Amino acid sequence: MRFQLLGPLSITDGRDVVVLPPAKPTSLLAALLVRPGEVVPAHRLREAVWGEEQPATAKAALQSCVLRLRRLFAKYDIEEQAVVAVAGGYRVPADGDTLDLLHFRRLVSEASSAGEAELPLLRTALGLWRGPLLANVPSELLHRDEVPRLVEERLRVLERVCEIQLARGRCREVLVDLWEATRTHPQHEGFAAQLMRALYRVGRQIEALAEYRRIRTHLREELGVDPGAELQRLELAILRGDDPGGPGAPAAAVAVLSDASDTTGGREPAAAPAVTTGLPQPDGPQLPEIPGFAGRARETALLTEVLNGGPRDARRTVAPVLAVVSGGPGMGKTALVLHAARQAAGHYPGGGVLLPLTGPDGQPRTADDATSALRAALPHPRHGPCLVVLDDVVHPDQVRDLLDVPGCGAVVVTSRMGLAALVATHGPVVLPLAALTPVESRDLLTAVLGGGRVTAEPAEAADLAEICGHVPLALRIVAARLLTRPRLRLADCLALLRRDPPAWLALPDDPRMSVPLILEGALGRLPSPVAEAHLRLARCEGRITPAVAAAELAAPEADAEELLERLLDAGLLEEEQPGAFRMNALFRAHALRAARSGGPPPPSVAVRRALPSAAG
Repeated sequence: MRFQLLGPLSITDGRDVVVLPPAKPTSLLAALLVRPGEVVPAHRLREAVWGEEQPATAKAALQSCVLRLRRLFAKYDIEEQAVVAVAGGYRVPADGDTLDLLHFRRLVSEASSAGEAELPLLRTALGLWRGPLLANVPSELLHRDEVPRLVEERLRVLERVCEIQLARGRCREVLVDLWEATRTHPQHEGFAAQLMRALYRVGRQIEALAEYRRIRTHLREELGVDPGAELQRLELAILRGDDPGGPGAPAAAVAVLSDASDTTGGREPAAAPAVTTGLPQPDGPQLPEIPGFAGRARETALLTEVLNGGPRDARRTVAPVLAVVSGGPGMGKTALVLHAARQAAGHYPGGGVLLPLTGPDGQPRTADDATSALRAALPHPRHGPCLVVLDDVVHPDQVRDLLDVPGCGAVVVTSRMGLAALVATHGPVVLPLAALTPVESRDLLTAVLGGGRVTAEPAEAADLAEICGHVPLALRIVAARLLTRPRLRLADCLALLRRDPPAWLALPDDPRMSVPLILEGALGRLPSPVAEAHLRLARCEGRITPAVAAAELAAPEADAEELLERLLDAGLLEEEQPGAFRMNALFRAHALRAARSGGPPPPSVAVRRALPSAAG
C-alpha cells in the first residue's frame, strides 16, 4: 500500500484509490506524513488536529486519535506499527515506495545528474501531483505552515522543466505550461519572466510586454511593490529588441545580445571583455532569434547561402572568412548576421560565438585580449564546426589574428568600415547595408508594433520612417516608445519626434539606446578633421559630388573626393552611383544640429589636416 500526499490525502494499492474523509485522523496522518520518518512532537500533532482550541484532556485525546488511525490502517491491511510511538511524539516510517512525496523527491534528486534524461524524470515527478494539496485535510496549521513549503518544491521543479525547454529552444511547447503557471500563481516572478522570454522568442513581443504589465499591476495592487530587478531588466531588453537571456536561456543567448553592437540596429557594446558562445547542440548554433526582424530579404538569402556552404575543411588550419557585413551606425549589421546564422544552424553543430572587437569607448580590443577571449569561448573541436562572428571590427589585422584559433570553423565579420584590405586578401562575400526601403521600414514597424496600429495610420507610419531615415535602430527606438504607451497615436509620436528628435530617438532608461549617442560615437572614431568635414557637408542638400564637396569645403576637388571616400568607408555616406553620394536624412539632421552647437574650424584647414592622416 502507498500513501498519496500530493493531492487529496489517500491510500492506494496501485489499482484502487481511497480518499480519506476530512476527519481528525486524516489531519493526524497528514501531520505525520509531511515529516516522513521524523519524530513529530505531540504538541505539534495536537495543534495540527485541534488547532488552538484543544480539548482539556489533550494528551488522552491524541492517543485516542492515534488508535482510530491504526484501526483505519488495519481496515486497509496496513501494518499497525505504521504509526510508531516514541518518546515525545510519533512518527511514520516511509520511503519512496510507500509515500509519493518521497518518490517525488527521489526522482528530482536522480534528475539532477541525469543529463539528457533530466527532463523526462522531472516530468514523471510532476505527474505524481494529483490536484490541490491536502484538499481533504481540515487543519489550519498544515495549510498555513506545510502546504506552502511542499507547493514550493513542486514550483521549483516546474520552473526547472520550463527552463530546460527554453534552453533547448522549445519556446512554443513551453507556453502551455507557463500560461497555466502564471495564472495559477499570479505573483510568481520566475514564471512571469519565463513566459515573457518564451513569448518574445516566438515573435510575440506585444504579449510579452503585456505580461510584464500584468504582474506589475498585480504586485502593486496586492503587495504595494514593483517587480524585481530581473523582471525590470527583462522588460528593458525586450523594449530594446535584445534577446532577454536569463534563467533558461543558453549561454549564447544571455551574452550575445548584451554586448553585441548593432543587434537592434546599432547599439554600442555594453562592455568589451564579454564574449559569447553557443553551447554545443546537435542542431547548430544557438544564437538567439531576432524578434521583429524584417526586410533585408536579398541580403538574408545571400548570407544564408554563404553560411550553408561555409564551414572549413578539417584539414585547413585557417578558418575561412565567409562574409563582411558593413554599414553605417544603426543599420542592423549584427541583427542580419544572427538572423541568417539561425537559418544555417544545421551546418555548425559546434555552436556559435559572437565576439565584440571594439569597446564602448570605440577603441579596438588588443590582439592578445581578443585571442584569449575567443579561445575561452570556443567549444572543443570534436563538437564540429563553430561559426564565429567578429563584431564591430575596425582593422583587418583584428580578424587575421584570430583565424587560426582551434575550433573556429568559419568567420563572419561586421564592421562600420569597408575593410577593403581584408576583402582583397581573403575574398569574402561583401554585404554593404544601407538604410531600409520604405516598404522594409513599414514591415519593421508592423513586426514590432503589430499590424493594427500601422494600418490605422499608414501615412503617419510612412512619415515616421522617413524622419528616422529608415535606419533600423531609430525605428526600433520609436517602436519601443509606442509599445510602452499604447494610447499614443503614431501622429502624436510624429509630432513629438519633429519637436525634439534627440529626446525621442533615445530611451531614457538606457542611454546606450540613443541615436544621437551612437552617431556621436561614430564621429568620435574618425580623425577630427574628417568628422568636421562630415558636419560641413551636411549643409549640402541632395547629391554630393566631388565638385559640390570641394565648393562646400573650399578645398581642391581631388582632396574633397578623398574625404568623400573616407566618409563612405565609415558608413556615413551612401553611394548612389559612381561619383555621386548622399547623406542619410537622419545622419544629416544630426550633423546639422551638431554643427550649430559647436561648429567646425575653417574648411580648408580641416581638409589639409585630414589628408596626411589618410596617407599614413
